[in-house]
Amino acid sequence: MKKIISFVVTLSVFLAFNSSNLWAAGPTESRNHSLSKVAGNPAAPDFNLEDQDGNFIRLSDYKGQVVIVNFWATWCPPCRKEMPSMQRAWEVLEKEDIVMLAINVGEDSDLIFAFTAEYPVEFPLLMDRTSEIVRNWKVRGLPTTFIVNPAGKIVYQAIGDRDWDAPEILDKVRKLKNSTTISAQVSASPDIPGKNR
Repeated sequence: MKKIISFVVTLSVFLAFNSSNLWAAGPTESRNHSLSKVAGNPAAPDFNLEDQDGNFIRLSDYKGQVVIVNFWATWCPPCRKEMPSMQRAWEVLEKEDIVMLAINVGEDSDLIFAFTAEYPVEFPLLMDRTSEIVRNWKVRGLPTTFIVNPAGKIVYQAIGDRDWDAPEILDKVRKLKNSTTISAQVSASPDIPGKNR
C-alpha cells in the first residue's frame, strides 16, 4: 500500500509540473555554471524532514551557515546528471562548514536507496514524501537548487542541472559565508519565518 501511495504522489507531482507547463528543468546542452539571484532575498521556508537513517533534519538548525537546498527525484535525468558533481562539491564544502541538503520529492526510502547504489552520496538525502515542502518552496521543475545565506534568506537559485563543483559556483557560495554584511544580518535577524513547530 505504501508503494502505491508513493507512486501516486510521485505521478501527481510529475503531472502537476507537466500539465501547467512548468517543467523548466530539462537536460541542458552544455553544463551550466551560473546561479540566478533571487529578487528580494525571501526567507527560506523551514522544514523538518526525515533522512535515509531515520533522523529528522530541520533547516533552522543550520541558521548561521550557508545551506545548499536541492530538490530532486530518482526519475529525473538532469537530477541524475548533476548528482556526482554535487558529491564532489560536498567533499570540498563540508570541510568549510557549508551545508548541502538534497530533498527527494514524493518518493520512498526504497527508491532512494536503490538510487544511491548507482549514485553514492555522503550528504543528507531528505524525503518530502507528501510534496508539501516542494510546494512551500515554489519549485517549478526538477532539479531546482536554492542557496540560503547564514541569515536564512534565499540568495541564489538554479533551475536545471549544474556542475556544482565548478569554481564559479563554489566561489559564489563561499562569498556568502565570508560576507561581513551577512554576519551582521544573522545577529540582528529573528528566527526563520515559517518554522515548523
